[in-house]
Amino acid sequence: MRDLFLIGFLVSLFGMGLRRPFLLVLTYIYIDIVSPQRLTYYLLNAVPISLIAVVAAVGAWALVDDKRDSRFTARQAGILMLLIYCGITTYFGADFPIEAADKWGWVWKALAFAVFLPLTLRTRLRIEALLLFMVLSLASIVIVGGVKTLVSGGGYGELNLMVNNNTGLYEGSIISAVAISVIPTILWLMRHGTIFPPDWRVRVFGLGLIFACLLIPVGTSARTGLLCIGLLAILMLRDVKRRLLYIGALAAAGVAVVPLLPSSYTQRMNTIRTYQGDESASTRLAVWKWTLDYATSNPFGGGFEAYLQNSVRFDLTSVEGSAHDSKVEKRVTTDRARAYHSSYFEMLGEQGWPGLFLWLGINVAGILRMEALRRRYRAASDPLHWGGQLAGALQHGHLIYLLGGAFVGIAFNPFLYQLMAAQIGLDTYLTRKTREARHKPLFRPTTFAPST
Repeated sequence: MRDLFLIGFLVSLFGMGLRRPFLLVLTYIYIDIVSPQRLTYYLLNAVPISLIAVVAAVGAWALVDDKRDSRFTARQAGILMLLIYCGITTYFGADFPIEAADKWGWVWKALAFAVFLPLTLRTRLRIEALLLFMVLSLASIVIVGGVKTLVSGGGYGELNLMVNNNTGLYEGSIISAVAISVIPTILWLMRHGTIFPPDWRVRVFGLGLIFACLLIPVGTSARTGLLCIGLLAILMLRDVKRRLLYIGALAAAGVAVVPLLPSSYTQRMNTIRTYQGDESASTRLAVWKWTLDYATSNPFGGGFEAYLQNSVRFDLTSVEGSAHDSKVEKRVTTDRARAYHSSYFEMLGEQGWPGLFLWLGINVAGILRMEALRRRYRAASDPLHWGGQLAGALQHGHLIYLLGGAFVGIAFNPFLYQLMAAQIGLDTYLTRKTREARHKPLFRPTTFAPST
């Protein structure tokens, strides 16, 4: 039954795309985030729906879409440079050519589509539609996870998000970081959306979805999600009017929520303070040290999946007994082929220092540009005030994503580049509108009839 529903939904999207070609772009966004082909037992998993969607989207744009307001920006050029550089390291410098080619098979699609996507975002409606599809596509995963968390409490590695593997956004730490990063965009859609104008129904659904997003770190017991929630709370201080009241409400909410949290979650969070005794945290530190040493002798990286050659040794410390009669035990553990568990070390180990600095430059440029737009259109009387508010929301989401990326390898996750594309589209749209308003005549010349 689920297969038939997903097939019917996709057929409907493709059908509507024949009349409104931009919907084909949104269809690809939905497929990229949700991966419906992995949710079905047959039919969809035998059809290259992602390839069909991207060919249809690019072809429709090339043939029938209006391109007068399309602009190619410096950030798109930066993403294109990263695409070319990754291609070079894959085919001419990869330590594991076969494994590198497998990862390259989806990375180049994410980067190439990120270069293309801003060209289609010519209007506010399209920018908002992209964000709405990203939010609602993610909601199909988040709501399921939130409901299961309420029912069962979840647990580390135990929350089933509709699929039995941890690829894409279905991995616990990744979905935790992404779910929290999308909350600022949900809040913007609740206040400034035009596709679904703000009313009580939009507010109820938006608040429910935010609650589900906050439940995901609890259900997955992902420490990354807790850190992202903390950063979200800090960033929201920039926009609230009564900050003392806001801080007091956060403190009260924390006191009320902590007793309701499942024991599996609180035990997992306590390992943040005692990371020396947690194998996962200790392994990450050891892998990061190995990556720094590796980059010293391989400054251009080892290509995708270069971590497969690592071998790390680390000490695990455990304390047993009471504070007055405790026993400290240390044991040396060895592990091999452990993933980076960090976007920054992922870039460093795979693409070297040039790739890391290029990736950081693309991200930092987006954050700084969104801050400039946020400040420029901060006045409530400005007709483009909504754009300044959206720039702030995208900036906050980007910062939260990058914090989550410090503890999970999501440097090439397509969601990041879709977020960047929305930033680029908003930037070019607001710049064009400002330029048009600046050159718009203040009055129309009056034509006088000749006297007789």
